[in-house]
Amino acid sequence: MAPRYAVYALPGALAPHPLRTLAEGWIGRAVDGGPVAPAVPRGWTRAELDAVTVDARRYGFHATLKAPFRLADGVGEDELDARLAAFARTAAPVVAPKVGLHRLDGFYALMAGAPAPELNALADAVVREFDGLRARLTDAERARRRPERLTPRQRELLDAWGYPYVFDEFRAHFTLTDRIPEPERPRIAAALIEHFGDRLGQDLTVDALCVFVEPEPGAPFALHAVHPLGGDPQASAPTSSRSATPAPTPTPTSTSTPTSTSTSQGEL
Repeated sequence: MAPRYAVYALPGALAPHPLRTLAEGWIGRAVDGGPVAPAVPRGWTRAELDAVTVDARRYGFHATLKAPFRLADGVGEDELDARLAAFARTAAPVVAPKVGLHRLDGFYALMAGAPAPELNALADAVVREFDGLRARLTDAERARRRPERLTPRQRELLDAWGYPYVFDEFRAHFTLTDRIPEPERPRIAAALIEHFGDRLGQDLTVDALCVFVEPEPGAPFALHAVHPLGGDPQASAPTSSRSATPAPTPTPTSTSTPTSTSTSQGEL
């Protein structure tokens, strides 16, 4: 089976970043294969935390810009990297403001706590610019997305772009857990707030486009390449061409209670 590639945002891709250190300690794996000091929250065992971060650990700490895809026939890894490097040189870094803890359809993630139009526009541009490199979904891949559970708009996006949560359905999020049963949510939310501490509520700069690769189905995603944004002195932030009403922006996160949203956006 062909590998899958994804374009992700990764804090600390160009220089060490405390948020990445905390997040990779939380999920227990570094996407570049580097050493990690696994976190053990107060009142938890590491085995308990591993049990609620299985998918988060496999995918690695990141925010999706272009979801995992197989390369189209005739397209190679070198072409993907070259195209991304050229694109990244013409785009400026963007900011996710007031990043805090939020709950999305039962899993916990770090998300901007205020509107992030430049980040949304960057994601939109990446989806459009590199879709020609993507192999079309097979019937099995489409079925895996559970289209019967999607809205009509999400099914339209899935069929057109290979992923249902793009453009007006996009919500940038850095996943920290798998889906958590409701009775366990207060406990894990408290552990996350304590673990991330004063890093919550701060602005986060996205300064690179990162290629992750899944070598074979079920394998952990690994960091393959990092392409800095803004290598061209004329680089500028993309502007959004969204015509549909965007999904609601979460309110700023408090230091005691994570914000919950009703969006059913999933990982991958």
